[in-house]
Amino acid sequence: MERKWLYTTLMVVAVALVLVAAPASASHIDVQCPGDTNGNALRDGAEVWPANQQCMHLTSGDGYVTMADGRVMYIFGFANATGWNPANVMTDGILAAAYPGPIIALDEGSEFYLSLSNVGMLVRPDLFDPHTVHWHGFPQASSVFDGLPESGLAINMGATLTYYYNVQDPGTYMYHCHVEATEHMQMGMLANLYVRPKQNRLPGGTNLNGFTHQAGFKYAYNDGDGSTRYDVEAPIQMSSFDSSFHDASESVQPLPFALMRDDYPMLNGRGYPDTVVDMALPAPAENGGKTSQFEDALITAQPGQRVLLRISNISITRYYTLQTLGLPMTVVGRDAKLLRGPSPDGGITPGKNLYYETNSVSLGGGETNDVIIEIPADANPGDTYFLYTSNLNYLNNGDEEFGGMMTEIRVGSGLLLN
Repeated sequence: MERKWLYTTLMVVAVALVLVAAPASASHIDVQCPGDTNGNALRDGAEVWPANQQCMHLTSGDGYVTMADGRVMYIFGFANATGWNPANVMTDGILAAAYPGPIIALDEGSEFYLSLSNVGMLVRPDLFDPHTVHWHGFPQASSVFDGLPESGLAINMGATLTYYYNVQDPGTYMYHCHVEATEHMQMGMLANLYVRPKQNRLPGGTNLNGFTHQAGFKYAYNDGDGSTRYDVEAPIQMSSFDSSFHDASESVQPLPFALMRDDYPMLNGRGYPDTVVDMALPAPAENGGKTSQFEDALITAQPGQRVLLRISNISITRYYTLQTLGLPMTVVGRDAKLLRGPSPDGGITPGKNLYYETNSVSLGGGETNDVIIEIPADANPGDTYFLYTSNLNYLNNGDEEFGGMMTEIRVGSGLLLN
């Protein structure tokens, strides 16, 4: 471990010296975000941006994460560079990869500018992999911004590309790198993404076919009748790692694609009990003190509240089934589409709801479900419900039992995820 840390430290110093010695233009980061005067993709007080504009800056590179059994694993990943000084992005992005990547939460009707800077792989300096962002399921994708290297652009090491999206369709999506997708996704280049509907922004008192919208009400979709209203929002992403694959990548060995067998199932990049640690996990020593696991999967709600689970499966090897214990699920959307029949009068009256109640949902890789659960009104503070996979062989962290793809829904006065 000490030898690995010494090697990593020396590589950080070497890369930093190269970047300092290089001409300024070689490390210039061009973040495109109209109205952004200092290039940090963050709306600062004196700047004037279009009202419906959202910007974000990501880096792609490598790093380490810690599994719930304590095992440290090498990854590729994205990091949130929004707010960083653009002059320092190429050095600050070293070993900053996060798993999963930063959440992208957008509003319907926004113009979204997403810049991606490829900082390279410190641990694997033999790799010069380009990277992309693929918004999985985006319905109006221009091929140049779709992230498929066969038909669009990929970002080489030291370069930056800004993607543009005209955000129109609410629902739950995901994003990932689409270059050498099987490898890069297995290594951790994936994250949560969702779009909130414009119905959230209606004036208070608006009549939605008999349901009265109030300021502050939130919905999964533009349902027209308030049926997808929720109080607490929780993105839950199912994924899994093959530790042998990650070890082979770190040690520069042939990658075992045909033998891929995931042994670390996770929710939001963690196995239980780390899923319910309501904070970022400690940074692995191999990361030089940089945090790499920001997203927990703990859900906290009050009696009578409605919880929206934005469930996605980004695994490249498995179908997974996720179920609740003691709380029925109402599935209101699938693959970023409201489950509803056609309107009988061209849109004035909502069509027939095709929602269904269940206690489990099964998703293949690339699929999403929007699920509403209601906390019983007579629940007591401290009551705990479990959300877990019914694939019982994935309730583990490597060889350690009682872990893996499981989290808790707690009733109480804790911090709400909204």
